[in-house]
Amino acid sequence: MPEAAHAPESQNVKDAVAFVDGQNLFYAVKSAFGYTYPNYDVLKLARHLCTRMGWNLKQVRFYTGVPAEKDNPTWHRFWQHKLLVMSRQGVHVVTRPLRYRPRPIQLHDGTLSNEMVGTEKGIDVRLALDMTRIAFLEATPVLLVFSQDQDLAEAAEEVEEMARREKRAVEIHCAFPTSPTAQNTRGLRLTHWLPFDKPTYDACLDPRPYRDPPR
Repeated sequence: MPEAAHAPESQNVKDAVAFVDGQNLFYAVKSAFGYTYPNYDVLKLARHLCTRMGWNLKQVRFYTGVPAEKDNPTWHRFWQHKLLVMSRQGVHVVTRPLRYRPRPIQLHDGTLSNEMVGTEKGIDVRLALDMTRIAFLEATPVLLVFSQDQDLAEAAEEVEEMARREKRAVEIHCAFPTSPTAQNTRGLRLTHWLPFDKPTYDACLDPRPYRDPPR
């Protein structure tokens, strides 16, 4: 396993863009910390890790599937309200239709729960394309990816190959929750791993319930 990253000693502050796979982060946090709904504040979490690493957070981009109201009205309203608040905070939001399929999930106490897990079509492709575009067209030196979906490792490989050809420095860091109960303990291949613990995550919770429209 690559060593956990720490703040660089250099005084040159690098810009960073955070890419958050909302569904992947939710299920990773559920396995590691036991939370049963997406209670993260991705802006706070990205800022926290960027401050720790000595980076300047330039933008947060959030990607998630959203179920249709007819399929799951509760989660549809939840995401509509949460995404509206995130957009007002300056987070760039990308959504795709969400479909549910049964899959066994290991909870933080070690028990297995057969739950309906949301899958979104095309969200990882959009995220991968945006990683490549922002790394080069917007000359961003640090990509901070909140996802353990190994399909994104191909995007990381492509970015590294393009960086070598153009003789440019681009770092890709993979942030993910870690605990003794975490089902997945590996970050993306070909990236620097940036695990975070429960106290770090708990400092970045979103207290809003999103049961009612945001004011």
